[in-house]
Amino acid sequence: MKVSVAVNGAARTDEVEPRLLLVHYLRDVVGLTGTNIGCDTSSCGACTVHVDGESVKSCTMLAVQADGAEITTIEGLASGGELHPMQEAFRQHHGLQCGYCTPGMVMAATSLLAENPSPTEAEVREGLEGNLCRCTGYHNIVKAVLAAAGAGR
Repeated sequence: MKVSVAVNGAARTDEVEPRLLLVHYLRDVVGLTGTNIGCDTSSCGACTVHVDGESVKSCTMLAVQADGAEITTIEGLASGGELHPMQEAFRQHHGLQCGYCTPGMVMAATSLLAENPSPTEAEVREGLEGNLCRCTGYHNIVKAVLAAAGAGR
């Protein structure tokens, strides 16, 4: 089947298998490997991207379901060699250890701040509950999101 999407602002049209998951489309067809495959069960959130501005676990969506959509991946957040404020906050506040969950965390966090630009710590923790990290204990991730929220004010 044919799928036409905009990925990080670039229009694409590709022939794909109807059963191809969006995460595999992004990694294997488009070649953007920042979106990680973590669990294959939609539990971990490592594959989180934005589809038409909404946070989506890309392992739960077929590529053909994204036809006509604007998709933003972790690679599309930085602009002109400058990190996105959320990426910079994760860097400054040590919001990662192994880094495997980081792309999904950053994408979920940017979506959270788009909906709630001034969240409390409890709201950040609740907003990220669909994204799992096995390394950090979440403390610095929460600090990073709160710092990015503060920087956006």
